[in-house]
Amino acid sequence: MDNIQAISVFDGRYQRYTKELNDIFSEYGLIRHRVFVEIQWLKFLFQELAFETVAEADIRKMDSIAADFNVAAAHTVKAIEKETNHDVKAVEYYIKQQLSDLGLSHLKEWVHFACTSDDINNTAYALMLKEGRAKIVDDIGRVIEKIESYAKEYKSIPMMSRTHGQPATPTTAGKEFVNYAWRLRVELTNLKLLYVHAKMNGASGNFNAHQFVFPDIDWIAASEKFISQYLGLTPILYTTQINPNNYIADILHNLIRIASTIIDLDRDMWGYISLGYLKQKTVAGEVGSSTMPHKVNPIDFENSEGNMGMAISMMDHLAVKLLNSRFQRDLTDSTVLRNLGAVWGYMVIGLQSTIKGLNKIEINIEVLEKDLEANPELLAEAIQTAMRIYKEDNPYEKLKNLTRGRRITLADISQFVDGLEKVPETLKNRMKELNMKDYTGLAEALVDHYFRNI
Repeated sequence: MDNIQAISVFDGRYQRYTKELNDIFSEYGLIRHRVFVEIQWLKFLFQELAFETVAEADIRKMDSIAADFNVAAAHTVKAIEKETNHDVKAVEYYIKQQLSDLGLSHLKEWVHFACTSDDINNTAYALMLKEGRAKIVDDIGRVIEKIESYAKEYKSIPMMSRTHGQPATPTTAGKEFVNYAWRLRVELTNLKLLYVHAKMNGASGNFNAHQFVFPDIDWIAASEKFISQYLGLTPILYTTQINPNNYIADILHNLIRIASTIIDLDRDMWGYISLGYLKQKTVAGEVGSSTMPHKVNPIDFENSEGNMGMAISMMDHLAVKLLNSRFQRDLTDSTVLRNLGAVWGYMVIGLQSTIKGLNKIEINIEVLEKDLEANPELLAEAIQTAMRIYKEDNPYEKLKNLTRGRRITLADISQFVDGLEKVPETLKNRMKELNMKDYTGLAEALVDHYFRNI
């Protein structure tokens, strides 16, 4: 930890996980994206709307203001903000000063033309979210790939299921991993498809000033072209002064489902480790407990669960709050949006912890086999189902009397089958040959089906 006095876990304990987010969601990241949007808008006025004839060399100079923007430049903007007490206006003044320094002072009054602050802020945040989504997509993809590797490796390893925590019909370890891979792939596909909306339409969303000074320009088409071609975002036209943020709610609700699925995975991995179905690889030098030296605690899955819970609570609030603004605007959205970096931070920490935990586990075949052998009563499901077909009397009730609340053996099952009156001998023989290892249904086939269709 470089900063032992950090209040935020993102700047302290978990900095190593979240440092890649600094350039996206920090104050510097927000200012950098604002500068980029302002420069793109300025170029658009000249290149697409021909407000003035500007040489290509001068366009390149404008580009350099955004391209060369760094932390020192951000400090300059913040110094201007101390005087203006307005963050977006400080960006405008900074760019005007840069244009003057580059010999382009005759163009500086075009900076921030007809814009309201949220024209710059909503587009900046949209760009930030787009970059942040790419980072999250990569991390989710890594989790899925690891889960899929276990699904392939363990697809034929039989394992007793646990429904309500109790012994239940066997499955395979690989099939249980595939269940999570499929759920996360569905949500990841949805996340990639969601639009990132941005608006550029003035003080109350109606292009008032634009239309007044240049009534012959199709400002609706111009706005759409700028947002889609110059920013690479999806235009939204029907707004007040601010972006209604429905797209952010969409993304956050998608991430809530992903985070909740990860928590489900974390808890199952924790449970399987507790049962001994999974072993954890030891790492030299690590301590599991301060007083019990034998322990290897599933701390990575616990860490992920805690951080995903934090992410969900914040995302739930943001997704609801950002849809609300009094009349044409209030500033509550601005306060809340500044916490997007924290949301991403908790998500990234959670995903990284899950990946770390998954990299430490391996199947414990000995325990799986022992558990299967100890619970042959689970074969009663198959036997009573066959009994129904051949109209044996009270099949469910008879097997309940045989198995419920007591341990039985394969010999007990064989004796029971011999007493059946209507089931053909060939099927009786199959019943007596049943064993827990082979009673996994189409679990392996389902794993193969998944990989054929992803």
